[in-house]
Amino acid sequence: MKIVAIIGARPQFIKHFPFELACKGKVELVTIHTGQHYDANMSEVFFNQLKMTQPDYTLHVGSGAHGEQTGKMMIEIEKIIEETKPNGVVVYGDTNSTLAGALVASKMHIPLFHIEAGLRSFNKKMPEEVNRVLTDHISDLLFVPSAISVQNLENEGVRKGVHVVGDIMKDLVQYVTQNDLLREHVPKERNFYYATIHRPYNTDEKDRLKHVLDVLEQLDKKVVFSLHPRTKNLASSYGLNLEDYTNINFIEPQSYFSNLGYLQNSDGLITDSGGMQKEAFWLKKKCVTIRKETEWRETLEDNANVLVFTDLLKIKEELQKLPKKWDETLYGDGASGSKMIDKIIQFLQ
Repeated sequence: MKIVAIIGARPQFIKHFPFELACKGKVELVTIHTGQHYDANMSEVFFNQLKMTQPDYTLHVGSGAHGEQTGKMMIEIEKIIEETKPNGVVVYGDTNSTLAGALVASKMHIPLFHIEAGLRSFNKKMPEEVNRVLTDHISDLLFVPSAISVQNLENEGVRKGVHVVGDIMKDLVQYVTQNDLLREHVPKERNFYYATIHRPYNTDEKDRLKHVLDVLEQLDKKVVFSLHPRTKNLASSYGLNLEDYTNINFIEPQSYFSNLGYLQNSDGLITDSGGMQKEAFWLKKKCVTIRKETEWRETLEDNANVLVFTDLLKIKEELQKLPKKWDETLYGDGASGSKMIDKIIQFLQ
């Protein structure tokens, strides 16, 4: 039994590793890396550090307009699907790589399996929202993290093939912490907040990005800011001198272990990332999300994660409000990968 898995961006590499482990001895896994994230710190480092199998195919699509990027991926993925003749296709999350793979599989009448299905931000201006909605509606198996995702799909008339399996990112966080793999990735900094900001609504206008940085500059503790290449390039194009921000330590994008090391040793997270909201929860770190909405609504319970978008001056105050308890069972038991591959094999037999 042969499965093609399509990856292309940092969050997908993280999700792919536990799935790859779960597939061993059960199915033949062929991996296509679209090259959506091609920077070494956003791509190669994950394969090297996690000792993942190198992709069978790498497309080197790179960046570009959404339509151009997705179209290039589809052309190449279709060729590979014709060559490899898989029994099914796995896609992860909500990137352009996800949509490209999903559309090719659907049009070639190959069973499609969506890992991290059913999430909704209800913000159609986010390209990720469009990608995930379209992918869900053409998938044969939809692996969802929670009951909220099931309800989201039911509201859209999607009921067949939906399975609550938890979140596969928890598999990896649990694997890393249980095996003490972060012991060599403790940052030298102490008493700091960790920050990652890259989404268009926080970076695509000079005044907005400057305001975000100005607010971080005024926080009561040092801010370690992992600088996404996109954010770095935009700041430079706006003429913003990052050296002017003395309370912010700008660092390069981090490997998976180093990123978790910074988060685990921080006094809280400031982000607009999706996946890091969950990682912060599992590591019991307060999270302030600079967005109007989140797909991960369960993390908002008991103030573990809070949305701040219009009045960024609230960030300082919110970082001090810690939850009374942390739900150890949030998004599963850390065995999502095994549950998914068992469901896939059952479906294909």
